[in-house]
Amino acid sequence: MTAAGCGPLWTAADAAAATGGEVTKNWAATGVSIDTRTLRPGDLFVALSAARDGHDFVADALRRGAAAAMVSRVPEDVPSEAPLLMVGDVMEGLAALGRAGRARVAAQVVAVTGSVGKTSTKEMLRAMLEGQGRVHAAEASYNNHWGVPLTLARLPQAADFAIVEIGMNHAGEIAPLARLARPHVAMITTVAAAHLEALGTLEAIAVEKASIFEGLEPGGVAVLPGDLAVTPILRGAAQAAGARDVSFGEGCGNHHRLETVTLSRDSTVAQGRAWRTPLLYKIATPGRHFALNAMGALAVVDALGADRARAILALGRWTPPGGRGLRETLALDVVEERATIDLLDDAFNANPASMAAALDTLGACEPQDGLGRFSRGRRIAVLGDMLELGPEEARLHEDLARHPAMARIARVHCVGPRMRALHAALPEERRGRWTEDAEALARQVHQLLDAGDVVLVKGSKGSRVSLVVDAIRKLGHPLPDDRTGAS
Repeated sequence: MTAAGCGPLWTAADAAAATGGEVTKNWAATGVSIDTRTLRPGDLFVALSAARDGHDFVADALRRGAAAAMVSRVPEDVPSEAPLLMVGDVMEGLAALGRAGRARVAAQVVAVTGSVGKTSTKEMLRAMLEGQGRVHAAEASYNNHWGVPLTLARLPQAADFAIVEIGMNHAGEIAPLARLARPHVAMITTVAAAHLEALGTLEAIAVEKASIFEGLEPGGVAVLPGDLAVTPILRGAAQAAGARDVSFGEGCGNHHRLETVTLSRDSTVAQGRAWRTPLLYKIATPGRHFALNAMGALAVVDALGADRARAILALGRWTPPGGRGLRETLALDVVEERATIDLLDDAFNANPASMAAALDTLGACEPQDGLGRFSRGRRIAVLGDMLELGPEEARLHEDLARHPAMARIARVHCVGPRMRALHAALPEERRGRWTEDAEALARQVHQLLDAGDVVLVKGSKGSRVSLVVDAIRKLGHPLPDDRTGAS
């Protein structure tokens, strides 16, 4: 079940005490919002300043039914008698509200970070725990300096579990957010070549990721990948924090060990062990990386003292969120339902490790023969730029041409200036089209795909390859769940 409360989330008095602010009148809020486009009646609107000054939207928020607004000044178009929470700095006020929200609950808190798989693992944990208590989890990828305090400010007092996602772009960002969240269990999914532009080396990335353990509550548990060259850095940080460390991976020394993975068109079946206990679980989408992250998530479930069997049953119904490996079948013809393509939507983010995992998944997918213009169905990849990789970005893009799964992929279409290095490195028979931007390739998708094909779309968010995903979806319509194998 999802955490919810029957009373207000924040009263004016509680919010003022938490932030040290002053209220203009009495009010009670049932939620917290930073965006008038998604604001619900009864929310406390927090007027953050980012690309736009949130104070410009306070009047609109109140018209839309906001219970009050947290502001550092009264906007000109807002009457002084409006329900306001006056603070010296709105960002600091949100952080204080999050700190107070965390302090007043008895929930067990989990924090998740990692170079790859943060959001999908957080969503796995949400699904695995929802049948065992009231769960509150971060929305979307709310994992930065405002996303973490917003998640905590929204935390209902009646929650049994809270799952917080913590990300970073530069050194020194994770530890303060971890101290704000004060998790009982902290998990690192993996450490990979992401944010090299800011941090420089894999070892520096590992140090930053491992700083999540600095926020652990006394007696906390650190769940970490055990097969990495930088695992000693992670384990050392866990020990320095006084945490009990639990490793997961495929090596024999891991406490939670993945032994076999079987991929089918619509699912992943994995076997392994949690020390001496055999484990068998299924995920309703293909992907070896999902199986490995699920093993880590099961270690978190065990550390929380939750029921592992119920968590495994819930995991069997889990599918990744859109843009993070979601597989869907699209019918190209309203009459001939067999004329379909399979779309792997992994367009939200990319780095060399996640790109390799996605290519492995595509390579394991089986196209369908005899449905289109070609006698055989094809595996097709549309790959957008991987960003923030620093001086080695050209080589890291080019290296994808030598990934073993490429031998099973018929065509690779490339988007963006960085992906030109991959395009040039591909053998001619595998080299598809290259475009400077995603809009150009999106206009061409009707020429590139055919019934029976399986197509992967992946790239960093800034490459905007989600536009290609949208164009592919417009070619057809999704089949009902009982046709795609979802459960």
